[in-house]
Amino acid sequence: MAENEKLNNAAVNSDVGTMEDVDAIMKKYDRESNTRIWEGTPRKILRILTALFGIFLIVMNMWIKMDERARRPLFLGLVIILVFIYYPIKKGSQKVNYMPWYDIVMAAVGAFCFFFYPLNLEKIVSAGTRIQKTFVVQIGGVSIPLLIVFAIIGTLILVECCRRVVGMPIICVATVFVLYAFFGAGKDLKTVMYNLFYTTTGILGTPIGVCSTYIALFVIFGAFLEATGVANFFIDCANALVGWASGGPAKVAVVSSALCGMVSGSSVGNTVTTGSVTIPMMKKTGYPPEFAGAVEAASSTGGQIMPPIMGAAAFLMAEMVGVPYAKIIVRAILPAFLYFLGIFLGVHFKAKKLGLKGLPREELPKWKLLLPQIYLILPLVVLVYMIMIGFTMATAAVYATLYCVVVAMISREEGKKKLVMAIPLIPLLFMTLMSRSFEPGTFMGEKGSTLCLAIAFVLLVINYAISKPNVKSLPTIIDAFENGGKNCLSVGIACGMAGIIAGVVTMTGLGQVLIGAIVGLSNGHLIIALVLTMLCCIVLGMGVPTTANYIIMATTCAPILASGMGLNLMAAHMFCFYFGIVADITPPVALAAYAGSAIAKAPPMKTAWNATRLAIAAFIIPYIFAYNNALIFVGSDVKFLSVASIVISATLGMASIASGLMGYLIRDMKWISRIALVAGGLLMVIPGTVTDLAGLAVLVVVLVLQRIENKKDKAAASV
Repeated sequence: MAENEKLNNAAVNSDVGTMEDVDAIMKKYDRESNTRIWEGTPRKILRILTALFGIFLIVMNMWIKMDERARRPLFLGLVIILVFIYYPIKKGSQKVNYMPWYDIVMAAVGAFCFFFYPLNLEKIVSAGTRIQKTFVVQIGGVSIPLLIVFAIIGTLILVECCRRVVGMPIICVATVFVLYAFFGAGKDLKTVMYNLFYTTTGILGTPIGVCSTYIALFVIFGAFLEATGVANFFIDCANALVGWASGGPAKVAVVSSALCGMVSGSSVGNTVTTGSVTIPMMKKTGYPPEFAGAVEAASSTGGQIMPPIMGAAAFLMAEMVGVPYAKIIVRAILPAFLYFLGIFLGVHFKAKKLGLKGLPREELPKWKLLLPQIYLILPLVVLVYMIMIGFTMATAAVYATLYCVVVAMISREEGKKKLVMAIPLIPLLFMTLMSRSFEPGTFMGEKGSTLCLAIAFVLLVINYAISKPNVKSLPTIIDAFENGGKNCLSVGIACGMAGIIAGVVTMTGLGQVLIGAIVGLSNGHLIIALVLTMLCCIVLGMGVPTTANYIIMATTCAPILASGMGLNLMAAHMFCFYFGIVADITPPVALAAYAGSAIAKAPPMKTAWNATRLAIAAFIIPYIFAYNNALIFVGSDVKFLSVASIVISATLGMASIASGLMGYLIRDMKWISRIALVAGGLLMVIPGTVTDLAGLAVLVVVLVLQRIENKKDKAAASV
């Protein structure tokens, strides 16, 4: 992979970790990084199988009409097979090309339990809740209800997959919920297994439905978009934009991570991709290793809140809240801006404090060379456009993936051949811009889009045949499908486990019990309920992926904030979403920070604490939009002046907080000034005219005092 080469090359000339260092530390802390070792022919076969899984997801969503009750277990069964192939029973050294017999048995049995449902869908659906009387076998005079047996075995094997690829925390949470169903709500085995395994409110519920459609296709799109080289383009643009400024490389890390976050939506992946370039530059400039790793980790974590792709949880939010994804994108813009602004200001004040300079302008990329590469962002533009005009997210993701293939072909060629490689864009753009002409009853009808796709495909084949660089790069298409398919595994398993929790809540009415408990505990005070929710999200997120964390919190805590405390539903879900993301940089399990520390050769925990301090905005912004929904464009107060005043006060507040935490405004500060600035910044981010004016007054006073001290120092120096 490109980032592997960049990181290993950087390690030769700088005191940074290699890709092997990153792999070692991630295997220590991240279960998803512990995979079997496949080499030679078995590796090639597995690569093709995983790529075919990615292709199957596209075909299934675009051209195969299938009952959701058949599609979801089919998807989860395939995921289980691949999980057992990729992930061993425990951490540690693995035999090459070896898979023990018990893993083969569990993969086959687990997949069969899920495949049995779609194969016998009509009969199982007709049975309804009477699953104990359907598919019954007699063994030694004892009646064995196979559907209940399959449900138990399938659920247990799903739990084992979760232990291997996700970890124990979510299993512990799910176990507590299931025990409540049995002993707290008094449900019997048949009722529990029916609701968890054979309905669309349990394991096969909304999380798996969204994962097998939107999330899977957007993950594949992200893999193809990375193959176009757009990440390098974003890094070059960030260098040209801010590389010359004080502490330039750190600011490059913030800007490039924000841009690359639009592509990956993965905090760890973003850290490795951009960090392989920015962390060596930061260390060379003079930033401490733990700070360099923290800057990249904090910035990359913001990728999951950066429109348009955001993290996988954003797709779940659209489904669970019932709001179009296009609106989710719009409502995430201002919070994302404030998040990255907070980090940018933090690295700025740190650079000023350390006296760090920017990179020489002559070493930076030139805009006249970058602008001709602007076509690299075409897939992103098309994706957003198609979603905005009403295409389904699945269709938009698949079409944008085709644009990625064409754009990658253009980028690999030189000179006039670039124009030849761009010819397939003609039918694709016609299909995109004239989409309304392909509706039923119009001149071209529904077959118009199929015709455009066929023409584009033929042109792609011809272009590959006449382009040597693209012929050589054909394996990258398989790589993209493979990466997309593999990245779906952990999300799919996490969504299945989260479905257990959601299923118990639906089946037992536990949500109302929790609402009553939290409302009573908070005594009706919203701030107490928000703090409790924040702590739950952070603690749970220490060992649970963002997607599963959001599902659990959206199922349990979001309804409490919305129904029990009167918070706007969108604000409640965004609140849970934000604090689920923060877990990637919050000790003790801060995977993005650990990846950054491996590259920077810094202590992991020290890097994680620095990242938490830099990302302080993520702990503040959710409270702003919880109390003033205008920040996420919700409510009757969404007017230009109200939104502008919130943004201005929040920006000044973030500047004050960042300055106080770094100990520098226009000169080094004493502790009393630092505390005052942090307090003043918090006042400004709290919605309200009085608090804004009070916080602004604190900022002005500290600024004036610092200017007076500067004048005194100059006067003393001139004597």
